[in-house]
Amino acid sequence: MSETSTSSPVTAMPRLGDPAPAFTAKTTQGDITFPDDYAGSWVIFFSHPADFTPVCTSEFMTFASMQDDFAALNTKLVGLSVDGLFSHIAWLRTIKEKITFREMTDVEVTFPLIEDVSMAIAQKYGMIMPGEDSTKAVRAVFVIDPAGVIRTIIYYPLSLGRNFDELRRVVVALQTADAFSVATPADWRPGEPVIVPPPGSCGSAKDRMSGAEEGVTCVDWFFCTKELTTDQIDAAILAH
Repeated sequence: MSETSTSSPVTAMPRLGDPAPAFTAKTTQGDITFPDDYAGSWVIFFSHPADFTPVCTSEFMTFASMQDDFAALNTKLVGLSVDGLFSHIAWLRTIKEKITFREMTDVEVTFPLIEDVSMAIAQKYGMIMPGEDSTKAVRAVFVIDPAGVIRTIIYYPLSLGRNFDELRRVVVALQTADAFSVATPADWRPGEPVIVPPPGSCGSAKDRMSGAEEGVTCVDWFFCTKELTTDQIDAAILAH
């Protein structure tokens, strides 16, 4: 006789290159249909453990203070926790009226914050990790491109606040890679050399090593770089 499992079905976590799982939700900025409402824009979709908590407060103030920087990169912000809408609204009002952090004060959060009391969306995105906490979302970050495809996934534990310079760097690096068909090396910053993909044939490799490809510098056949100025990168990002 076969046994019937009574455990909850396991939801597969989305992976890099997958379409962002779709959902509709209530937010502090009205109802959204995700990712359709954001077609044509990059999105940072992120979760936080709970409203009225100090690390999350510092993160939301930082996100809100950098919102214009992300907007210049055609990137929108969408947050989520498993708290309800009224909790979200009260918390964001408290941030604006009472909280100062690193000289940030009177900070108004105008990007959507999703209510997910049922945890359905958090489960769909693998934001609930029972080994960390079974009733709170971890600090997940999904960078989603204008076609609605997941391009980067970063997870932080509850105790660790995110590095926002790194989140911005990720978006710029992804956009640079797309615009110029290049890769970015370790610790890359805009204005530093980028990696040219390895050649697809012996002949191309010889051309590169001989310096035949203008602007490309090789230290070996598989390790070649070229210069990209910040002006070139900015122009390419604005064009997209």
